[in-house]
Amino acid sequence: MKIKTKLIVSFCIIIFVPLLLAAAAIWGFSSIQIKEIEQNYGLHDLDVFHLTNTVQLLNRYTVQDFDGLQKTAREDPSAFFEQEYLDSVNQTLEGKFSYLVVRQGTRICYNGGSENAGVLAALPDYGATDPVSSIGIYLDSSEEVLIKQLDVSSDSGASESIFIVTSTKGLVPEVRKLFWDGIISIVLILMLTAVMLIVWVYRSMITPIRQLQTAAENIQEGNLDFIVDVKGDDEIGELGHAFERMRQHLKDNAEEKLYNETENRNLISNIAHDLKTPITAVKGYAEGILDGVANTPEKMDKYIRTIYNKANEMDTLINELTLYSKIGTNRIPYNFAKIHVAEYFQDCIEEIGLDLEAKGIALSYYNDVTEDVVIIADPEQLRRVINNIIGNSVKYMDKQKRFIQIRLKDVGDFIQVEIEDNGRGIAQRDLPYIFDRFYRTDESRNSATGGSGIGLSIAKKIMEDHGGKIWATSKEDNGTTVYFVIRKYEEVY
Repeated sequence: MKIKTKLIVSFCIIIFVPLLLAAAAIWGFSSIQIKEIEQNYGLHDLDVFHLTNTVQLLNRYTVQDFDGLQKTAREDPSAFFEQEYLDSVNQTLEGKFSYLVVRQGTRICYNGGSENAGVLAALPDYGATDPVSSIGIYLDSSEEVLIKQLDVSSDSGASESIFIVTSTKGLVPEVRKLFWDGIISIVLILMLTAVMLIVWVYRSMITPIRQLQTAAENIQEGNLDFIVDVKGDDEIGELGHAFERMRQHLKDNAEEKLYNETENRNLISNIAHDLKTPITAVKGYAEGILDGVANTPEKMDKYIRTIYNKANEMDTLINELTLYSKIGTNRIPYNFAKIHVAEYFQDCIEEIGLDLEAKGIALSYYNDVTEDVVIIADPEQLRRVINNIIGNSVKYMDKQKRFIQIRLKDVGDFIQVEIEDNGRGIAQRDLPYIFDRFYRTDESRNSATGGSGIGLSIAKKIMEDHGGKIWATSKEDNGTTVYFVIRKYEEVY
């Protein structure tokens, strides 16, 4: 749930949940209080409206008492002149916030409770109300009273009025209880709603934010071996997933950096080892010349040629190391040009054939590409690819009859070069990784073969920069075939 949606839901919860719960609570308390009022005061058919209308409720409180007075007026009017009867009725009314007043003519002959002369003076005149009605008259005086009037005519002809006076200031206990119950319920409902929102917001927002804070602290301390497990589909959840991806990326980079540093150290160690061998040879043969050991022209020529060859080996190693450093920063210098494939490879074969012949390795060449096929490539870097592949083959030949076969094929939009040898081959478990930087098989590094171990990775990088591809197949003890392809060049008219 998005944060915007959560805010809308929170707003609805704040507005509607308290209203619904308060309405339900007030309805429940009202039902209970109505039943208590009906039982305590002998009333019937009350509803919530009566609880909210104090005048009407108090009017109904004394309905039965007023009916009793009417009955007495019909059956025994003389009872209104008896103190004991009047006291009995007044005592009943006191429990209903009411009292009895009897007036003969203009004289008050019985006052059951009021000491306010203003109320007594404001009592309605004889005959001012319906003689059979139980509806009271509200008197908005300082005491705020509800007055019910019953006019009685005696046999002597005297006019007498009996009044039930009810104070509206004194709410009945049930109504007061309902009022306070309602207030308490609303407060509890608001507190409950607030707690629910706090828990919901805390779990959905604060908790993942704290997890992200912990993740940031771990990253700051360099600890990347943890998981940012922030659940949810909102913006914070998306931020948590982004944090996890960042953590994993940083961890991968750190591991790759550590791996590269380790391999760089190994590379430097290997280069130092490979340089040490020709340097030792150069020093030895140079000392031989200085000491006069090469005392014949033949020996002198052999010593100088050996020094020259060892210097070439060192130059090759240094060039590979320089090119490798440029691979890491994508700064290999290229001079692309149109190359006629058949002519270019014929020149390569002639040069390579002389070197292989000197090493006693047979070379065969097959060309299925026509003379007019052209590619766009850097001649020098393409030759480096071929030399690296062949140099690798030469290092690991272990048979008496050694050969290398180069095949040039036309495969549609590409030309494909295949370089096959009959060397020791490569194990299937190592084959997918031979073009990776720093990767070496167990047998590929020893003092006899030498080499930096980065030749094939350089070849792969060069072919990728030419828009081509390189791969290999091999069988152990039978040899290896390396393939690479380059797209043909076609004129666009």
